[in-house]
Amino acid sequence: MHKTLLTGYGLLPVLCLLGTRPALAQVRPARPDTTTAAYQKLPEVQITGAALHFAAPVEGTTLTAGRRNELIRPREVDTNLATNNARQVLGRVPGLMVWENDNSGQQLNVSTRGLSPNRLWEFNVRQNGYDIAPDPFGYPEAYYNPPLEAVERIQLIRGGAGLQFGPQFGGLMNYELRRGAPDRKLTVETSNTGGSRGLFNTYNAVGGTVGKLTYYTYYRYRRGDGWRRNNSFQVHDAHTNVQLALTERLTLGAEVTYMTYRIQQPGGLTDAQFNADPRQSVRARNWFGAPWLVPALTLDYRAADRTRLALKTFGLVAERNSVGVASAITVPDTVNRATGQFAARQVDRDLYRSLGAELRLTHELPLIGELPSTLAVGTRVSRGTTERLQRGRGTTAADFDLSLTGNGRYGAALDNSTLNAAAFAELLLRPLPRLSLTPGVRYERLRNAVDGYISLNPDGTENRVRQRSTRNVVLYGLGTEYQLTTQTNLYANYSRAYRPVLFSDLLPPATTDLVDPNLRDANGYTAEIGYRGSWREALRFDVGYFYLYYADRIGLLRRPLAGGAPGQTQQVRTNLGTSRSHGLEAYVELNVLRALTNGAARTGLSVFTSLSLMDARYTQLPAYTTTGTGSATQIVETSLRGKQVEYAPRSILRTGLTFTRQGFSATGQVSRVAAVYADATNTDVPTANGQLGRIPAYTVADLSATWRLGPNQRYRLSGGVNNLFDQRYFTRRAGGYPGPGLLPADGRTWYVGLGLML
Repeated sequence: MHKTLLTGYGLLPVLCLLGTRPALAQVRPARPDTTTAAYQKLPEVQITGAALHFAAPVEGTTLTAGRRNELIRPREVDTNLATNNARQVLGRVPGLMVWENDNSGQQLNVSTRGLSPNRLWEFNVRQNGYDIAPDPFGYPEAYYNPPLEAVERIQLIRGGAGLQFGPQFGGLMNYELRRGAPDRKLTVETSNTGGSRGLFNTYNAVGGTVGKLTYYTYYRYRRGDGWRRNNSFQVHDAHTNVQLALTERLTLGAEVTYMTYRIQQPGGLTDAQFNADPRQSVRARNWFGAPWLVPALTLDYRAADRTRLALKTFGLVAERNSVGVASAITVPDTVNRATGQFAARQVDRDLYRSLGAELRLTHELPLIGELPSTLAVGTRVSRGTTERLQRGRGTTAADFDLSLTGNGRYGAALDNSTLNAAAFAELLLRPLPRLSLTPGVRYERLRNAVDGYISLNPDGTENRVRQRSTRNVVLYGLGTEYQLTTQTNLYANYSRAYRPVLFSDLLPPATTDLVDPNLRDANGYTAEIGYRGSWREALRFDVGYFYLYYADRIGLLRRPLAGGAPGQTQQVRTNLGTSRSHGLEAYVELNVLRALTNGAARTGLSVFTSLSLMDARYTQLPAYTTTGTGSATQIVETSLRGKQVEYAPRSILRTGLTFTRQGFSATGQVSRVAAVYADATNTDVPTANGQLGRIPAYTVADLSATWRLGPNQRYRLSGGVNNLFDQRYFTRRAGGYPGPGLLPADGRTWYVGLGLML
């Protein structure tokens, strides 16, 4: 293992030796073609068999010049696609923090740059360019993610993505699903996977092109019992997309996605329980389900060779349903231990409805320099509603039953809505053949509304709340890119970002808490500079530095009660303070045999390293402590300045080796993640309920192989072992769902698969 780590670190000097010197030693290339098509291909890196690529400066109606971006092709990664294993599929993305507590693969919890991994809520999450989260500005958590067998590529644009796609600090994550083959009327695909503890996954798809109609449809079913006890799951996915070419320039499209799943949640553990047996579960009656329906209509129009227009209209009808025991994990799931009588469970439900449209246009126009500039403009309007029903008294049964008992009412019932209108403009300027500048601006108008009651009094009356919030936000940024050689470039950008006040921020968690009437959106900016490219189709690299400034973070703060007795405090949801994250992000992949044989080798041996070195700390975060007793009680304000941001590891290293020959490939990967804290106060000693405390560093190894054989490699055999050395570790502590308590990651698991394409 240590040799593997040293091999990964050892690739960094190779970058300096191979990434620049040989290119500088080459004959200076001729002046590039002044056509946009030729220019767009210059920085694009396409290495045969590679799982990660860099995008061209203009991708459809998206400008990516001057930004760190990754294009991940899941089918070119040796991994278990049946379980959406983010640790492997996204392993080449430096700095990727993963919460590994959902073995069903439906709730992807990842982040970068010290942000929260919670269900991708710091990203703008899309599928084929349209929203799949309930409400990006009111409730941005993504409970749906497509099966990776159906994903052609995952598009990541970090840092400066806010101007084109939204205000999120994390940037854009867009799943591009597969389309029908343009040269065949019918293709049929089936992929079936079995594995540890009853894992079974079947993915079946048909697609093709008939006349002017291109189509693709799939159905996926997955089930398993999970690594821990009380952790079964069943998932159904279906999707259809069709594109009709009305003319050579105009294409209409229609898509619909439906997903439903039911997951048994094993709950959290205390540290003592984890040390005794991490597979145990003391919650057998916790369930979660989320039906998800996403329809979309699209239009793509090429008005001229230099103009492209794209319109997407989309909707969402979905639910989030959970039933279980919400008490601390130290509280038994019984009312009477002698009789074994169960307590009534808590029922929480969200009903989501949203509708939106986004119009985007790119146009090439001569402004300055010899190459045409590219203007990208767009506008968006959307409305999302969330009916939130919480703290209902459920049954004492053990199955997935959302029925209410008692008075049949929920403890809280709220109607939330968000109306968003936005417009953006970016201009890709090319003043010199090798230099581009991309200034941009985005305008956002948001209106949030919350109506309902947050609790019931003993006599049944409601404690009602009514909140309204309207604001206008202007974001701006600048990116630049300089082409050093035909295959390498320098890039840098600065972009403003913000995080809107969410529904949960407008509501106090208890009737005795307060919401600051002057609550503001969190705001800040991201900046990055880097060097990326390739060499001789054997080396690919992207090494850079980032800085993320996050001000007016929203959270709970206990402070003195105005007009109260000495020492009396009250918990307030308010703008807490500021954090900053900065560090190094490096990705290097070298095909050793291709480099040694100048691309002639038929056998491939690639080494890759993805490294992040980060320091994420609070620069301003007040706290209050109580001193003295009785009438001498005093409340003293302190500061958490210098504390580490929660779930922001100082280092993340993933390194691996891939061997390929004649349709066979095998990959071994090692992931090393440094220790993190679960709270801003940096609680080191774990609490008795397992909800707070330090999360130790861990190292996990994975081994996977794929063999494609037969005519046109139509047969596909795959298999592997995740967590090869059966490491016992955990990545998250939860205060509520899906805990409470620490949530163990899976131990050793295996899988085998058989696929066929005709």
